[in-house]
This record gives sequence, structure tokens and C-alpha cells, in this order.
Amino acid sequence: MKNSISLIGMAGSGKTTVGKLLSSKLSFKLIDSDKIIENLYGNTRQIINLQGNERFKAIEEEVLLSIEFDNTILSTGGSAIFSLPAMEYLKESSEIIYLDVPLEIISNRIGNFCRRGFIKNSKQSFRDAYDERESLYRKYANHIVENTDEVDECVEKIILLLDL
Repeated sequence: MKNSISLIGMAGSGKTTVGKLLSSKLSFKLIDSDKIIENLYGNTRQIINLQGNERFKAIEEEVLLSIEFDNTILSTGGSAIFSLPAMEYLKESSEIIYLDVPLEIISNRIGNFCRRGFIKNSKQSFRDAYDERESLYRKYANHIVENTDEVDECVEKIILLLDL
């Protein structure tokens, strides 16, 4: 078993919230790749709007490949799964957990996706983007954990699943 966890999933799936609680319970350090990107490059939505999806993906890949794992909980951005090199690196360095949340719940949690930095093809609906991403999340995940109810429950499932 690897000594680090990477959380993947859609915006609104709870990666940051679950990551905070998990890191606290396990005394692991918490890294939020979106926060690193914002600290280094500015607002995610502005990067996407001004520099485009491909530039954002390149920045995200660079940040993910720079993470040093050691008793670490990594909360990734929702689009991390678009980088094969980054996902391979996460897979070899950590247990990847996909926080699975139905689109209806995500929509309720997020509200307007346009206010967030969200990568999708201009012709895609959010449903199409969700479906595309979900298959990639499942492809890369070592484990799939539903996060539809209480955060505490989700964290306990992860701890039991990984026998931590």
C-alpha cells in the first residue's frame, strides 16, 4: 500500500472537503493542486478564459508532476484526468480514489458551472462533459467511493478501504 492518496472527481465532488478531513484524521499533509495553480498563475477561470483549455491543462500537468508524495493527501482539480503523464505519476505515487457523485448532486452543490474554471469542449453540454470525465475517473481510480451523504462517512469509507 502506498503512503499517499490522490482524490479525483468532478468539481463539487468534495475533493477539498474530504481531503481536509482525511489529512486531519491521518495526520498526512494536504496538497490542493488547484490552490497551487492559483498561487502561481492566478484564478483558474481567468487562465482558461484568457489562455485557453490547452494552456490550463499544461499548467495543471506541470503542477501535478511536481508534487512530492510522502504521507500526502492530494486534492486534484477536476480536469487532472486529461493528463496521461500526470495520472501515471499519481498512480505510481499514491492510491487514487475517485469520489463518485451523481451529476444531479454536483449540479446542486455547484450551481452555475460558468462561475468556476471548468474545462469542456465548447460544443459539450455539462452532461456530456460529466460522462466523458466519469469514464476517465473510473479508468484511473484504484478505488471508487461514493460521496453523496456525510463527509465523515466518506472519509471513514476511505480509511477502512485502505486499512489506514
